[in-house]
Amino acid sequence: MDQRLIILETLLLLNDPEMPSGKTIKQVLDKYDHLKKQERSFIKRILEGCLERRIELDYIINCFSNTKTNRMKPVIRAILRMSVYQLKYMDSIPASAVCNEAVKLAEKKGFSGLKGFVNGVLRSIARQMNEIRYPDEDSSQGMSVKYSCPEWLTEQLMCELGSEYTHKILEDSLKPAGIFVRINLSRITPALLADQLEKEGIGCEAAPYLSYALKLKDIDSVNRINAFGAGLFRIQDIGSMLVTHIAGINRGDTVFDVCASPGGKSMHALDILDGSGHLYAFDISEKKIEPILEGAVMMGGSNYDIRIADATGFHPEYEEKADVLIADLPCSGLGVMGRRNDIKYNMTPDKEASLAALQKDILSNVSRYVKPGGCMVFSTCTVHRAENEDNVRWILENLPFEAVSLDEYLPEELRCDTSSKGYIQLIPGVHKCDGFFISKFRKKNG
Repeated sequence: MDQRLIILETLLLLNDPEMPSGKTIKQVLDKYDHLKKQERSFIKRILEGCLERRIELDYIINCFSNTKTNRMKPVIRAILRMSVYQLKYMDSIPASAVCNEAVKLAEKKGFSGLKGFVNGVLRSIARQMNEIRYPDEDSSQGMSVKYSCPEWLTEQLMCELGSEYTHKILEDSLKPAGIFVRINLSRITPALLADQLEKEGIGCEAAPYLSYALKLKDIDSVNRINAFGAGLFRIQDIGSMLVTHIAGINRGDTVFDVCASPGGKSMHALDILDGSGHLYAFDISEKKIEPILEGAVMMGGSNYDIRIADATGFHPEYEEKADVLIADLPCSGLGVMGRRNDIKYNMTPDKEASLAALQKDILSNVSRYVKPGGCMVFSTCTVHRAENEDNVRWILENLPFEAVSLDEYLPEELRCDTSSKGYIQLIPGVHKCDGFFISKFRKKNG
């Protein structure tokens, strides 16, 4: 199959907001695993680029087309988006080739009558790309176009975090996301894993903040790495690792992970427990717990129960059983926009409000599983105040918990005014990890 046709067909699939972009792109790349690495990289770059830059691409197209993108046929809109991305961001491809291939795609998909329109719009853009006038980049509209972020979300970020941090977050969301791994310390040391990876031709370097993490370089597929198949490491961002790190799990503890899928924090807990204590990992469906079970087998863990359970429903058999409870809860995901290109387009203010309310429902329920004197870690992968700081205040006012300083678990460079008060907001583009919010509490005796 022609690479550009693969790209077009995938973009049409991704018109469905229910189709998760990352999973869909991975499935396509796996399907065409027989292609050369360069060909797969070409497909991946354009697919991810069209998603990441969709608002900007539409802005450019609309500057030259009388028919605006929201009124175009999906096939023609997708062809123009993927072509404009190549014209603006892939200098190695001649403009003439981009235009010619776009016309061929229109014909292949049965739109011969519109090939003149496609050709005319693209050749005008190619000639005048450097003359396009953009809105003031310090305005919410300007940031929206520059970083392809919905304007309402840009305004929210500016209101809560300020213009400087908003620029940093949105700029970081368009950069390639780093690939970090957490080393299974019960099986191998960081030095030995680094040596083994280098023997397989995989470059790596020390990761920030945590001694048991590495950053991988120049990998095509993690499934092809022998050390991964052997369970010697797990792909996980540093922000996610810090959640379990801050939990302060000790050997022999009973640990609960109440919204555990896909299982990174549960596997981290099993690694720390190293055959002692017990892990209970829950999520809402069979589909959700499958990757947790697979991870536990791959990592060689023991003493665990992985079960289907709704975190909003109380299970009396678990009351006051946990020494440590991890509540990494469903959220708007604004801290991981660089990894999940569709989040910014599918989120709405109403969804944010609904998620903040859901978090309170879950916290009021799962907090009952913590022993007096035990700890609860509440975390999200967002930078939205209503889901983070506001919920910390709600916990302290409504649940029998007190805040616990995070400072003993954090490197000096991460300690701040709020970490001593029991929470930290990690910001992409400012910190060297995804955007995570992490807070810790101890259940009061009596």
